[in-house]
Amino acid sequence: MAEAFNEKILPTEKAQRYAAVAEEIAAVLAGEPNVTARMATVASMLAAAFDHFFWTGFYVVDTDKREELVVGPYQGTLGCLRIAFGRGVCGTAARTRQTQIVEDVEAFPGHIACDSRSKSEIVVPVVDSAGRLIAVFDVDAETPAAFDQTDADWLEGILQDTFAE
Repeated sequence: MAEAFNEKILPTEKAQRYAAVAEEIAAVLAGEPNVTARMATVASMLAAAFDHFFWTGFYVVDTDKREELVVGPYQGTLGCLRIAFGRGVCGTAARTRQTQIVEDVEAFPGHIACDSRSKSEIVVPVVDSAGRLIAVFDVDAETPAAFDQTDADWLEGILQDTFAE
């Protein structure tokens, strides 16, 4: 798993890979104020960096319906268009503002199957500099138990650095 990220060869060890990608994301986004551009870049760069990331993207808090998420920038197959707070993994992360690591999506109560190939998932709440929830970041994998605390820690850090500062 040492594929090239643009011209940079990424490390195979997960934490080192995240560190390298986090540095690249920060460099690419330096000075970019647009939230949509920031989301699109994060989704694209993380999807390119990890082979097992089957679906990678954002569900954004709808400004007209504050208790609903609407699909935002993503990489992968067609995503669900809207998800209510409290529903499925993304809605649970939005409601609780806690990262959700799901080893087996079929065992998660109320899981929403946007693509039946998804077997595990991690969803991280995204907050802005004022502490307001603006989105959740969702990553799906085709294999069970593809995500762990290392993924959670690095994704939380990348999203914090990208959207809350």
